[in-house]
Amino acid sequence: MPVSLPTRLASLVAASLLASLPALAQQPAQRLGLIPLPREVSTPAGTYSLPQKISIYAPGKDAQNVAGLLKEMLAPLGKTVTVTNSAAGAQIKLLTASTVPSAEGYRLVVDKAGVQLTAASGPGLFYASQTLLQLLPPRPSASSSLPYVRIADEPSFQWRGLHLDVSRHFFSVDFVKKYIDFLASYKLNTFHWHLTDDQGWRIEIKKYPKLTQISSVRKETLIGAQQTFKKPSDFKYDGQPYGGFYTQDQIRDVVAYAKRRYVTIVPEIEMPGHSVSVLAAYPELACKPSTYTPWTMWGVNEDIVCPTEPTFRFFEDVLTEVAALFPGKYVHIGGDEAPKTRWKESAAVQEIMKREGFTDVEQVQGWFNRRIEKFLATKGKKLIGWDEILEGGIDASATVMSWRGEKAGIEAAKHGNDVVMSPAGYLYIDAGQNPVPHSPNEPLHISGYLPLDKIYNYNPLPAELTPAQQKHILGPQANLWTEYVETPNKVEYMLFPRLLAVSEVAWTPAARKSYPEFVPRMSQHFARLDAKKVNYRVPEPLGLDSVNMVKQGGKAVFTLRSLVPGAQIRYTLDGLMPDETTTLYTKPLSVPTGQQLLVRAVTIAPNGRKSPPAEFIVK
Repeated sequence: MPVSLPTRLASLVAASLLASLPALAQQPAQRLGLIPLPREVSTPAGTYSLPQKISIYAPGKDAQNVAGLLKEMLAPLGKTVTVTNSAAGAQIKLLTASTVPSAEGYRLVVDKAGVQLTAASGPGLFYASQTLLQLLPPRPSASSSLPYVRIADEPSFQWRGLHLDVSRHFFSVDFVKKYIDFLASYKLNTFHWHLTDDQGWRIEIKKYPKLTQISSVRKETLIGAQQTFKKPSDFKYDGQPYGGFYTQDQIRDVVAYAKRRYVTIVPEIEMPGHSVSVLAAYPELACKPSTYTPWTMWGVNEDIVCPTEPTFRFFEDVLTEVAALFPGKYVHIGGDEAPKTRWKESAAVQEIMKREGFTDVEQVQGWFNRRIEKFLATKGKKLIGWDEILEGGIDASATVMSWRGEKAGIEAAKHGNDVVMSPAGYLYIDAGQNPVPHSPNEPLHISGYLPLDKIYNYNPLPAELTPAQQKHILGPQANLWTEYVETPNKVEYMLFPRLLAVSEVAWTPAARKSYPEFVPRMSQHFARLDAKKVNYRVPEPLGLDSVNMVKQGGKAVFTLRSLVPGAQIRYTLDGLMPDETTTLYTKPLSVPTGQQLLVRAVTIAPNGRKSPPAEFIVK
């Protein structure tokens, strides 16, 4: 639940951990470029240079784990790093202190004595280490100097999530681990792994081998943006079988990898909707006898599993194996977009309604969900589902993930249910990054426009809720669906730099956030992403718009700037696409008015990559 800032800070002061720290000074935080923005920052004058041989003092299991990770992360510096159980002579000390009240909070001090990270437990030490890494130069440096700093920090929310759909498009174990690194490095702690859907089943279930033999492969994939198709002839396919799945050993490997980084994985096994791939292998679970295949289109399919006893046995068997693989307390059952067409036509469903006294078929899904919830409880797990699970009625013990706006989340919190806020209009990062729908200057994506500032300014705590009700808001989660995200490079393009905004929504109190102050801090991270070879979206130049246009003597004058340090801005006035050969922007751009001119400008980053164009028509 949200952290109470006054209570936590009072505890810290009482423990003398913040005695020497001043109130939050925004300028030091800005200068350091830290994301997410810490609670308390001060920067005394001075720097500390890490020596060629670095010793990390790490007493205890958690400290040793974080020290091992830190050793790996410091490897690019080219220094010799050792982990020791002796504090004498150690340049970096990892200390645990029960006086730090939050398990994920930490204190970080850099001074002439070296570096000291203090936390109550492993998660706090890990987040302190991530802040420490951001204090180092973005690229390996011989000096490896750290600024003197004193930081006290803790998160606003206990659930800080990032989702990846591997059903529409499959991603390797290595890339899933890289994805976990992305979210952990920006202090997110929950990885929602969407493992099953109509288009493919991605997890090995020993009792049902046909799920990986049949359900994991679709015969082909749709070409183009389905939402733009108007007639059947528009639908064309690539003719290539597509599939993949994770073995249980691979799942265990990924779970262990995440655990070491204090990331909890929430697996999603869709039911009762989005289950055509299940019916492809086990058609007897359908209400309507037929032959099914994993779906080759996107969207919502009317064929869903029938809520009969064989279906319950199937999912109970599946969830038994899933529960054994994932140690976290939550299992996501989906529960969304489950059309009831087949259920309304089913004699078996009508019998269930008569027996249970239901007057609405939606109540059957509520009954289905409650049975699954009770079964999960026998495995020590809590049910979480998309907000449609509210429609058939749920117990107060179920957790709701609100995606169709905030309305369902508000309703659930008032009802006493825990809620993860994940509204599509603010946190669905498969949406486009250009205001022009299906812009030819952007890769193919699903409908919608979600710019960086809209994400950043989102507040997961609805004002309609009382403080007591707000305690049911566990936190926010961003989702990346992959209908049109086929490769790791494209995942990174959709994710960065928007993940940095998500990080601050999840960690930093809303009252302390400021988008104008976030942007220059974010800009300092492009060099870090370059160093890690991340395929981020290069932001287009700012200033080429009506708001920033100044009219002077029959001319429109634009002052442009790039968000990428060290980048060039190149422009054209003839409507052609700017590149390395077109005019370099060196002073305010003056464009004659009185004729229609299409002005285009791009950012060319130091690594040579170009942004999509900023465009403006001068008349």
